[in-house]
This record gives sequence, C-alpha cells and structure tokens, in this order.
Amino acid sequence: MSYRAPVSDITFCLDHVVGFDRVQASPTFEEATPDVVQAILTEAGRICEEVIAPLNRAGDETPAALENGVVRTSPGYADGYRAIAEAGFVAISADPDYGGMGLPLTVTTAVNEMIGSACLSLELNPLMTQGQIEALEHHASDAIKEVYLPKLTSGEWCGTMNLTEPQAGSDVGALTTKAEPQGDGTYAISGQKIYISWGDHDMADNICHLVLARLPGAPKGTKGISLFLVPKKIPDADGNPGVANSLQVVSIEHKIGLHGSPTCVMQYDGARGWLIGEENKGMAAMFTMMNNARLGVAVQGLSVAERAYQQALAFATDRKQGRSLIENGTGTILDHADVRRMLMEMKAEIFSVRAMALDLAVSLDLEKTGDAQAASRAAFLTPIAKVYGTDTGVKLANMGIQIHGGMGVIEETGAAQFVRDVRVTTIYEGTTGIQAMDLVGRKLMDGGAAAFALLDEVEALADPVLTPMAQALRKTTEDVLALDMNDRFGGAVPFLMAFARVLGAYYHLKAAGAGDKTRQSLAHFHITRLLPEAHAMMAQARCGSGGLYDLSPDELAA
Repeated sequence: MSYRAPVSDITFCLDHVVGFDRVQASPTFEEATPDVVQAILTEAGRICEEVIAPLNRAGDETPAALENGVVRTSPGYADGYRAIAEAGFVAISADPDYGGMGLPLTVTTAVNEMIGSACLSLELNPLMTQGQIEALEHHASDAIKEVYLPKLTSGEWCGTMNLTEPQAGSDVGALTTKAEPQGDGTYAISGQKIYISWGDHDMADNICHLVLARLPGAPKGTKGISLFLVPKKIPDADGNPGVANSLQVVSIEHKIGLHGSPTCVMQYDGARGWLIGEENKGMAAMFTMMNNARLGVAVQGLSVAERAYQQALAFATDRKQGRSLIENGTGTILDHADVRRMLMEMKAEIFSVRAMALDLAVSLDLEKTGDAQAASRAAFLTPIAKVYGTDTGVKLANMGIQIHGGMGVIEETGAAQFVRDVRVTTIYEGTTGIQAMDLVGRKLMDGGAAAFALLDEVEALADPVLTPMAQALRKTTEDVLALDMNDRFGGAVPFLMAFARVLGAYYHLKAAGAGDKTRQSLAHFHITRLLPEAHAMMAQARCGSGGLYDLSPDELAA
C-alpha cells in the first residue's frame, strides 16, 4: 500500500496548535520563513512517498547481514539514504558553520516523522547522526568539530551512540568499558557494547561511535563515566577516512522487527578514541544526544501509527463484509460502528501525538533562544511525549491488524510489520517505566512548578469539560508530590498517561477553534471517548505502590 505524506496536517499543527510562529519570530531562526519551511516539508513528503516508502518491505524481507566483517544493508537502502542526505535532511538543524541549515528542531521533527512512516528502519540512521551532531556541537573541542561535523552534516559519515553493555542496560552506571590515556591526547578504548543501532553498514565512508567508558581511577557509578568519539576509520591529516580502528562488529541481533536496521554487538580492543567534554562528565554530554533521541523516538511511534492508520483505512474502504446498518453506506466494513470507532480513535490519537511532539520541539527551539520557561516546559514534556508517542504507536499498529481481521496476521499485507517494527520504541531510549519514574522523580523536583504551569495553559481555555479534568489532575499532582518515592513509582505510568490524555484534549480543542468540521468532530470524539480515561489513570496514580507487593515472589510463581 502506498504512503501519503501528511504535509497539510503537519502544517496545520504548526500554524494553529503549537505556536511555531513564536520560533520563526526569533532572530535565532530568522531563516525559517513560512516559504522555506513549506518547501522543505513538501520536498520531504515527495521523497518519502516516491523513494523511501517502497523500501519498507524490502528491509523487512531482506534484513541487513554481516558478511566477512562488513554489514551489508537491505536492497535499495543505500539509494534511499543518499536521497535523504543529498536533500539535506540530516542537516536541517545543524550548525551552518559546518554545512547545516541552522533551522529549528521543529522542522527536523516534522521531516523525521515522514521518513519514519515511509521506512522506520532506515530513519533510525539519520536520527542517530543528528543526535551525534548535536552532542559534538555542544561538547566537542574545536579541532574535533572541524574534522567530524562537516562530514556528519553532509551525510558522508554516520554516527552512533554506544551505552549498553551485557551487564549494564538501564543501569548505565554498571558499565565496564575502559579508556586508557595514551599520552598524546587520545585514549585506548576496550570493551563490548550491545544494541548499537546502525553500528556498521556500507552506506557511508565512515561510522563515528560515541562510546561511554571509564578512565583509570574513575568514581563508581554514573559519576565516573566519560564520553569518547571512536571512528571506524581514523581520519588522516586531510580529514579523510584513513586506517581501520581496532573495533569490529561481533554479530547482528535477530530482532522481531526493524530488520533493515542492523543492531550490532560492537567489540573495542584498544580502539583509538578522543575525549568529548570533561573527564567523568560523559553522562551529561551523552544526555544531549539522548534527549534529542527521546523526542525522535516519540516521533517514531507517531510515524508507525500514521502508516498503520493509512493502511487500515485503505483496507476498510475496500473490504466488503457483513450488512450495513446505516443509510447511504459504502457497503464495506467502513459502515460498521466498531470499525469506525477504531478508525476514529486512530485518527484522534495520531493528531494528539503529532501535536505533542511538535509542541515539545517548539519548546526546545524556544529554549535555544534563551527562554527559561520553555526549557522547563520541554523537560517536563519529554518523558510524556516519549511514552505517549511510543505506546500509541504500538496500540494503533495492533488496532490496524484488528481492522484487517484475519488478513492482518498474513505477512503479505504488511500490517504485522508495523507491530513488529514499533514494539521496541517503548524500550529503547528509556523504557516506559523509566520515563514515567523520571517524570514523578526528577521532573517534580521543582515542587510541581512545570506541571502546574502546563495545567495553567490548559485551564486558560476555560472549556467546561476540560477545565475540571485539568483541576483534578492538578490535585492529583499535589497528591503525588506528597508520596514517598516508591509510591510515586507505583503510579508513575498512569500519572504520565493522565497528563497525555489531558494534553491531547487541549490540543484537540485548540485545533477545533481554528479548524473545520473535521477538527471539531475529532475534538468531540477525544473529549467524549478518550479524555474520561484520565479519571481512572489519576485514581491509579493516587494508589501509589499499594497492593503491588501483596504477593510474595513465591506467591507470584504459585
């Protein structure tokens, strides 16, 4: 089934829901004129429809493979990647001093959504590079920037992030990879990293790894972690790929989805690396990349949700089954109330996730202009967007299979691939639970100031249904603040999802006020059918950890 890039929907969100004009009005982003942004979105939509989308099935059916120490990519991926790089889509938000466009992250976010819908496995590659570019811009020395940023920005070289080890997953502080100073400003990096997305491939001249490792005598835990840039090929005096570094791909993981994206086990044996940022401050530097990636992964959930919806709608429009109970029906399953319920829910949720992701991107862009309030807003929105975006992607991909009925579990339709591809998004870049714990932990360390400021925005709409719900969420936030930390953790996910439901209604009402009957109908659907779920979520949040430990480990196994 073909893909239609939702350029008009994205533009509507930018213009009428998330206040992108505030970013465009800043001298920092004066180049982001409406004409420039529209031209980029239109061209990205065209490339995604014509070049990238046809690669989605090829990557699933013919996965990346490790051959004689080199990872060979899926058919057509190299051409697809070149189309992305040559159009400048890797470099939309990168520094113009090194070849980037210097445009807002909001524009990058919109383009990444379309690339992810077209082919999520391929989109992971530029997403990793974009994160590395941002980390180097903020933390690398000028000498490192001069060599690496022009190549990464052009797409000639690609970037990765190396955190996880076999014994150190979410607990990054348990990592053991070592970095030994060599006395010449370089370090010998030794250790093994796992789950490295696009850790190797044949689409770029060089692959640059950001690797977390420990210096001799470093403190235990995350306080003793440093960040190093370790290229696959060491640049020569002219900045071109030179001799091979002492690293290799041990294997490629066999995953349930994202088959076109090679997830590598990487081995470093005294590989030459360069320190990025300060010693033992690696987590702070890596978080620059990780925060970028969390928004990016939220958008990946949106990407799959949009593609699954388009395919489910196309199937329902053609599939004839059963008797229609409505007048002037189509004669297809589109007439059936439950199928309509699912399609309406898919469309409403997609709008909410898109608006939230773009809202977060706008806040991050405003933060770059020096807006302190936007910085607090962005920090609070990040875990909500990551969880809501990815959980919605999984839910809607499953719903797409349900609409297909029996054909949904037949691989030839492609509906099952969406479920397999999107499932990992709720896990990498911080699991659902970890993001929710971050929300009720670190993000409430301000006493709830950022949460209450966001609820002030919602209540300012003065909607008779939404305002009481926002007030109830305010009271729930106060209740959560009074809990001890483990009780907060016990209700963290429902607390986060309550915020997502309330914010979704907020975005829908803003759209309804600026849109047509379609926007108004979607807002009504969300308010009447989805928003009420927030009551149950808030009740769970207030329960804390109550009842979670009532069964002993033995009783759980009985």
